[in-house]
Amino acid sequence: MWTLKIEKQWYRSSLTWLTFLLLPLTFIFYCVVKIRRLVYAYGLKKIYKLPVPVIVVGNITVGGTGKTPFVISLATYLKEQGYTPGIATRGVGGKQQQAPRYVDDYALATDVGDEAILLKKRTQCPVVVGIDRVAAVYELISKSNCNIIISDDGLQHYRLGRDIEIAIVDSTRQFGNGYMLPAGPLREPISRLDKVDFVISKMSLLGDMLISLDQTQKISLATFKNKKIHAVAAIGNPQRFFKSLRDAGLDIIEHIFPDHYLYQENDLLFSDDAPILMTEKDAVKCLSFDIKNAWYLPVTTRLDNEFLNQLRSRLV
Repeated sequence: MWTLKIEKQWYRSSLTWLTFLLLPLTFIFYCVVKIRRLVYAYGLKKIYKLPVPVIVVGNITVGGTGKTPFVISLATYLKEQGYTPGIATRGVGGKQQQAPRYVDDYALATDVGDEAILLKKRTQCPVVVGIDRVAAVYELISKSNCNIIISDDGLQHYRLGRDIEIAIVDSTRQFGNGYMLPAGPLREPISRLDKVDFVISKMSLLGDMLISLDQTQKISLATFKNKKIHAVAAIGNPQRFFKSLRDAGLDIIEHIFPDHYLYQENDLLFSDDAPILMTEKDAVKCLSFDIKNAWYLPVTTRLDNEFLNQLRSRLV
């Protein structure tokens, strides 16, 4: 919960005492980031070029920007264009696999992370998790017939050669107080966005149908309009999810857990029988729970036509 308190400081409009105290560490972090980028830029460390196109999707801030639904929509689009995409991801929330691990239909979120399970489920693409993103990509190429790679959250992994960089920016929270870690949410300076191929700051997240946690029912989100519900989220930016529920007319009770939190069944046992709603990323960790009246909201991202046209021209 300490991390949640620090994160609140990042998105305040005024400089707090905690932010001020952390500024010396931010300067050190900035120097390390700058030196590391120069080391790769000048060839002092090897960049691994791959035999297939690599699209890196990432962000320059800590926390949720809507990257996962974007990757799902991107992979779906590439399949429609005749490509066979593979997805490499770190597997945050799992056991942080040192060696690359292929995500099969029996993989658990406790082992490979919630994002990997969701990416596999929604795209039906080969997915490999691993801390070493280069090794993960080589594993994808060796064990599947993929002819294009999407590296999920790989913007800062400079060892991995890339053909296209896409940065996702939260249109609501933007860059917080504008400072780099730990005084602010930035992993890299804002000027890093000048170097990427695409900056995606406005995305339409679409979703109005709920699926029961036991996978047996599907109902409209409007079913719960003007009703009290428990809204549960363990994602980078839970307020985005909560706002979508409020905009749909639901009366929500917020329950915020740390990003990628591995739920226990008793975390979702509340004192009343009000419905429980969660994101799909949360649900993949709770499917085995015997909890009644629990639902999740799948969402998709509508990709901008101009972006798709430019992307297509870059891949030809």
